[in-house]
Amino acid sequence: MVFPDVVSEALLYGRNSRDPKKKGRSVADQLADGHDLCARFDWNIAKEFRDTGLSASRYATRERDDFENLLDAIEAGPASPGVRRIVVAYEASRYYRDLEAYVRLRNACFYADVLLCYNGTVYDLSKREDRRATAMDAINAEDEADGIRDRNVRTARRTAEKGQPWGKIPFGYLRKYDENTGELLGQYEHPVHGPWVLRALKHIDSGGSVNSLLNELKSNKETAFTDGTKWDEQRVRYMLTNRAYLGERIHRGRSIKATWQPIKGLETPEGRALFRRVGKVLADRSAAARRDSRASHLLSLIALCGVCGDDTALKADQIGTADRRRYVYRCKEGRNVTITEEILDAYVEQALMTWLRRKPEARAALIPDEGQERAEVQRAQELLDVYQEELQEARRLSRTRNARGRPLLSLTSLSEKELELLPQMEELEQRLQAATGVPLLVHQLVNAADPEAAWSGSDGTGGLTMEQKREAIRQIVTVRVHKGRSGSGKVPPGRVELSFIGTEGFRAPQTRARGTVRGLGRGLPGRGTQ
Repeated sequence: MVFPDVVSEALLYGRNSRDPKKKGRSVADQLADGHDLCARFDWNIAKEFRDTGLSASRYATRERDDFENLLDAIEAGPASPGVRRIVVAYEASRYYRDLEAYVRLRNACFYADVLLCYNGTVYDLSKREDRRATAMDAINAEDEADGIRDRNVRTARRTAEKGQPWGKIPFGYLRKYDENTGELLGQYEHPVHGPWVLRALKHIDSGGSVNSLLNELKSNKETAFTDGTKWDEQRVRYMLTNRAYLGERIHRGRSIKATWQPIKGLETPEGRALFRRVGKVLADRSAAARRDSRASHLLSLIALCGVCGDDTALKADQIGTADRRRYVYRCKEGRNVTITEEILDAYVEQALMTWLRRKPEARAALIPDEGQERAEVQRAQELLDVYQEELQEARRLSRTRNARGRPLLSLTSLSEKELELLPQMEELEQRLQAATGVPLLVHQLVNAADPEAAWSGSDGTGGLTMEQKREAIRQIVTVRVHKGRSGSGKVPPGRVELSFIGTEGFRAPQTRARGTVRGLGRGLPGRGTQ
């Protein structure tokens, strides 16, 4: 490993993948070993390369950026002439776990006359015997990766069937490991992060947007990930729809009762209904609807064109000269309808407040018999839990063998049990999915002593945000605007048609015009006039 009268320059590389049990070698440990080796043989360290939390097998889903940078550095040549370069890693599997990566590294070192070092041995890839030795190590590393994957697949299936945790720890939970063996002991709610999960769901249920929730999560120190992960829209949406918070384990599309407890507040029928409501809203928000969360106009893409039909919405548009500009709502398609924004906003808000003050009518339309719905949901959930436990027990018996090696439950019997239970479980899950309860935003408006104060704020208290007002309108009233002139700031009879929830003409939010966001209303098809 010593070349007399030759200045040697080392490129250090370290890599590890996820290691929750802390049994492997961290990147820092690997590079520390590399530093010791270089100091022992008087090799100058030119640069370090590290890939943390990344697989080197062919099953990897992300590229190893620093491995690519290492290849570039090898091909770039030494900084000074006469310097012999050596690539140093802890072991062969740090470089590669598939033959393609080995060939790329071997070729780069061969053509650039760079030595390869791992396991305390230096290889000169211009020599046939060294190429053979490193190739065998690469084959062994790839085979080891295949074995690891096969074991992981089997372990994932077994833990899923038992309802045990697997994969990355969800935000809101902690895991405890045995200090001696590293084995997982259980998953528990995080005392700080856990309540934030419930808070996030209530934010959306109250009419808030994913974008505003994202800003809140990013700006609060309490919600920082312990591993340094940054919040983004994808992670927020994943959190809001992750059934792990209900105490469920999902495997191959099947929901299994988990060994951990739901997040506090989600273990009740009301909590599960809250989770389903939020999932229902998010599932129907298109890319255009997500931009709607930053809308600054009350009825843009909500009010419908009375000429073009309910598939066409009105959109806010600026008109007038530079010194006298104003906003109007205008038909997006044929531009058949135009109405001043200020006039339409005031008309709709006034009508909405009048309707909300008629509390018996409003409550009857917006809030069903929650006691009856809660009882039905609880019965369906209890029956679903019984079926799930029965099916899990049947599958466990099919894997358990007696002294003669025969399964306690034959595959034929297991198949018959699955054919019996799975359709019933699917029907119960569909019934539960349809029972979403009433959004918090609706409760807030219907139960307010003064709906206008709740809407606009009073005595220094803030009212609803623009996105909450828009969501409330979607859930409560369908607005259609017909042709006509609105003079002196008034809306002539028949110009604006308002169809409130529970009356003919109200359109449920999921069938609104293109570009709108789905809410959670109830109503009847057809047309009608306020």
